[in-house]
Amino acid sequence: MKKKRMYSATALAAFTAVAVGATGVMAEETIFTDVTASHPYAEGINALTSAGIVKGFGDGTFKPDATVTRGQAAKMIAGALKLDTTNVKNPNFKDINTSNQYYSQIAALVATGFVNGYEDGTFRTADKITHNQLAKILTNVSAVYPIDTTALLTESKVVFNPTKQLTRGELSSVLATMLAAAAPAPQPEPETDNYKLSIMHVNDTHGRVDSFPKLMTAVKEQRAKTPDALLLHAGDVFSGTLYFNEFQGQADLPFLNALKFDAITLGNHEFDLGSSPEGHKALADFIKASQFPVLTANVDFTKDSLFTGMFSDLVSSEPENGKIYAGMIKEVDGEKVGIFGLTTAETKDIASPGSVAFENYIDEAKKAVKAFEDKGVDKIIALTHIGFDDNPAYDNDQILAKSVPGIDIIVGGHSHTELKEPFVVDTNTVGEKKDATLIVQAKEYAGFLGTVNVEFDENGVIVKHDGELVEIGKLADDAEGLKMLAPFKEKVDAVNNAEIGLTLAEDLVNPRESDGQLVNVRNSETVLGNIITDGMLAKAKQYTDKKVVMALQNGGGIRTAIPAGNVTTGQVINVLPFGNTLALMDVTGAELKEAFEHSVRVAPGENGGFLHIAGGKLVYDSSKEEGSRVVSLQYYDEATKAYVDVADNETYTVATNAYTAKGGDSFSMFEKAYGEGRVTDLGLSDWENLKEQLLSMEEIKFTTEGRIVDTAAPKAE
Repeated sequence: MKKKRMYSATALAAFTAVAVGATGVMAEETIFTDVTASHPYAEGINALTSAGIVKGFGDGTFKPDATVTRGQAAKMIAGALKLDTTNVKNPNFKDINTSNQYYSQIAALVATGFVNGYEDGTFRTADKITHNQLAKILTNVSAVYPIDTTALLTESKVVFNPTKQLTRGELSSVLATMLAAAAPAPQPEPETDNYKLSIMHVNDTHGRVDSFPKLMTAVKEQRAKTPDALLLHAGDVFSGTLYFNEFQGQADLPFLNALKFDAITLGNHEFDLGSSPEGHKALADFIKASQFPVLTANVDFTKDSLFTGMFSDLVSSEPENGKIYAGMIKEVDGEKVGIFGLTTAETKDIASPGSVAFENYIDEAKKAVKAFEDKGVDKIIALTHIGFDDNPAYDNDQILAKSVPGIDIIVGGHSHTELKEPFVVDTNTVGEKKDATLIVQAKEYAGFLGTVNVEFDENGVIVKHDGELVEIGKLADDAEGLKMLAPFKEKVDAVNNAEIGLTLAEDLVNPRESDGQLVNVRNSETVLGNIITDGMLAKAKQYTDKKVVMALQNGGGIRTAIPAGNVTTGQVINVLPFGNTLALMDVTGAELKEAFEHSVRVAPGENGGFLHIAGGKLVYDSSKEEGSRVVSLQYYDEATKAYVDVADNETYTVATNAYTAKGGDSFSMFEKAYGEGRVTDLGLSDWENLKEQLLSMEEIKFTTEGRIVDTAAPKAE
């Protein structure tokens, strides 16, 4: 019966990358002052040192002729064999306890049977070890490792003398030679007829145009390794920076074209401008000028005339650049690969799609897969903007992988997930085994280039894969990319740096739970939220004869803080970067209360739909069940100069951004009001309102005012 092995099964294979004594490479290096390249044991000493198994002395020497004690030898041998020295059994030697520096190594060696103590029950760690004692240890080792002890001593250049005390140099040479000899020679992988496919991918770049020169470098480096690799974008090119505010995607486009993307899908932020007077013109212009096809199988553009002639709900074998398709077939290295796109149906709640409609993603994915299979395509990629683990009430990649057979790879976005390696889904919705589907995603903001390499067998089933995220921040900028960036950057810098004429004594903070803040912009009143809504209320009153009683701003739309000092235009825009406009809503008191119940439903948890308020006061109790948390809701009556309870049956005019007014963040009561014609979009820019409000304030107070109070919140000391 074989003894239980406590060493790593891969120890020898791992060591051979370093212990290359047979090659002579190490002999050319001089690590220690007293071990020259011509020293007979230089190869072994340098190999073990490079592997971290032995060390030299502080004076830069190794002292190869110094003798070795039994304890020192145990440490070197256990280290070379990579034995498990953490979970060891007490060998019960009289002269060793757990405080001995060699205890764990000796215990590991005894457990393997490689070493023994003396008949009197001692180990004698300080005794010198002889050549004969080493030979006995090697004989024991040879019962596990296929080595010839006699040949080993010869090849290690050690002249055997049974009674001679072993030196540090001799032991290093023996161990290095033993491991190099015992390790199996690397074998080339057997040739197969498997088809290999490589993919590069990004997602949620959100106007980070200044990251594209580095992305160009990363893509060039990958294409040098795998020239046929696909390059895919999983959506959300639009929104998030001054580059988008100034150029509305036209700054991104030259880079996407130069990078030669094979396809992109559309994210929810591609539909942010739908409520503007121009509608989706910027998106249509972006698509028309793109030198790649756009794929999305579950978006219906037929009711928006801006996309007439651009949209085809088909899987195409010859897709044209600048057009929208459900999917496409691309020949890669002699094989046909099917790619189709999906866009989250949540877009209708978190963007401004207008007349653009969204269909069931599972149904449309099944149609796309069938269309590919009908054309004999069995290697299928879903290019999705639905989220890795997003709200299952809408859609996400894991449900897609389990629900739709035939999808091999999902290149995803939307949830900004950092998948450092492909995520494997190999069961269906009821837990039955299925062919593997890989899910990949590369976090956000062009900070990473995702890579995935896949091997398919003759049936189109994935049998092997690997993948990683390449961090592009560490790479050099592509020279041509910097030239392309320069004119856009010049204009953005000018806008970004232009001071508005206000100096802040303190930061206008925008706390988040991810920053360790329990009280944050998505669950509590903030100073910045108050200023934004005050500006909305003041502006709304200028544009209507109606009595506007409140202004509301969703916390998810407030994106960053404004630091102390001279405030710039860029800083103001970055607070409200989505290009929203001011809207008026006529809603009942009951609808307002319902909206605030929705706003605080998960408090004190974060919620992008948490409403900041001007002109009113909200008291709620987060300890109550969802839907019954609002204690009181009041508005300020200018006639009586007092706060008055909101009455269920009264109709009130409130101001908010167009996104919220159309039902964004799942405010169904506002969506209903919009559908009934009770919303008027004033078309006034939200960030310009904020800028105007900041400049109009005689004094900025950096404390909240009790507009939103949670009675269940811990009381401040």
